[in-house]
Amino acid sequence: MSAPSRHSAARSASSDDDASVSARGAFFGRRKGHRLRSHQADLIEHLLPRLAPDIIAPAPSDLAALFDPQADEVRLEIGFGGGEHLVAEALAFANSGFIGCEPYVNGMAKILTQIEAHNIGNIRLFAGDATELLAWLPARSLERIDLIHPDPWPKRRHWKRRFVQDATIAAMARTLKPDGEFRFVSDIADYCAWTLAHFQRSPAFLWMAERASDWRLPWDGYTMTRYGRKAEREGRVATYLRFRRLG
Repeated sequence: MSAPSRHSAARSASSDDDASVSARGAFFGRRKGHRLRSHQADLIEHLLPRLAPDIIAPAPSDLAALFDPQADEVRLEIGFGGGEHLVAEALAFANSGFIGCEPYVNGMAKILTQIEAHNIGNIRLFAGDATELLAWLPARSLERIDLIHPDPWPKRRHWKRRFVQDATIAAMARTLKPDGEFRFVSDIADYCAWTLAHFQRSPAFLWMAERASDWRLPWDGYTMTRYGRKAEREGRVATYLRFRRLG
């Protein structure tokens, strides 16, 4: 299996033929890159377990209770990479709770360093397969799900590895509250078209765009990621898609 070139958690995907998201998940890619520094390894060993939801135990009936103080709402970011966007959101919305999903150990080490440095208390982290987390989460428990610059798996034989599939859309629909949002960013036109086609055939979601600028420009308050800046430097144009969960 190839090494991750994007956010690794977004590689967790089931095929369109699946009736539901598998509880055992479908992660593709390696989980660790270069050797961690000693302090990073210490954060993985000691801080991460304190921030990780226990998906072996039943999920709390109120997901906001994962946070202390209890959050006003809960959002999920799948495949947060280095954590730039997730950290910025957590700092900007102190009363909201954020769950970040990222199986790539080096990305997890980076965000733990930022959480420690900024003393951030409203982030919880899951170092595993996003499909497993979605299967654990209570129904209608999330206000928003973000998937930013996921691995596009460009080869046709790998398209079933893309995170956006009918099964994962159904899983996200189950966990989002009515009028909640799924937000997607990619600089790969084929994956954007794929995502739009899959969501438009889902009765659970409505594409929110009303004019071209709605998908050509980032939404207000968007934090550009390191990968996004690299794409801009290399001349690739990102598309910003937002879908509302119908009641």
